Amino acid sequence: MKIHDILSVAALALLVGACATPSPADKGSKQAEVRQATQKSLDKFYQADPKLQSAVASAPGYAVFTTYGLSFIVGGSGGKGLVHNNQTNADTFMDMAQASAGAQIGAAQSDTLIVFKTPEAMQKFVDKGWVAGGGAIAQAGAKGESAGPAAGENVVADAKYYTLTTNGLQAGVAAAGTKYWKSSELN
Repeated sequence: MKIHDILSVAALALLVGACATPSPADKGSKQAEVRQATQKSLDKFYQADPKLQSAVASAPGYAVFTTYGLSFIVGGSGGKGLVHNNQTNADTFMDMAQASAGAQIGAAQSDTLIVFKTPEAMQKFVDKGWVAGGGAIAQAGAKGESAGPAAGENVVADAKYYTLTTNGLQAGVAAAGTKYWKSSELN
């Protein structure tokens, strides 16, 4: 068999796999994994700053993402999470990706918490996604501990945005963009 034929068969297999719709059981187990990761992340944030628990409970809703990334001058990360509507108790599953460039180096797992100030801000986030920028990074963490700000807070678009580096190391200054969108796989 020629290398061309082998590559063609491999490409076809990847295409079929990418187009396959997950079964309801797979979808349910993946949703359960995201919900479990969300609760673990919330517990870390509450341990870092106990006041966040009442802020999350009294907000119209919140989003939680767990991301994994690498960077060396150019970086990227991605992850999954959900938006929880406190008024309806509904979850919307979301994906996220980040790209960055600058004087940076690192490999880390991070948790992100977004506490929405208004129902409209939360709905806009779910319907249209969200793009956010970045700046200086100096965080380290291992086994749930973080050096630097335990839960760095930023206020963005009618929401408070917190990041906690749970494992790994990130350092540097970079221009970054983060995109959030509804998961077509899990909703």
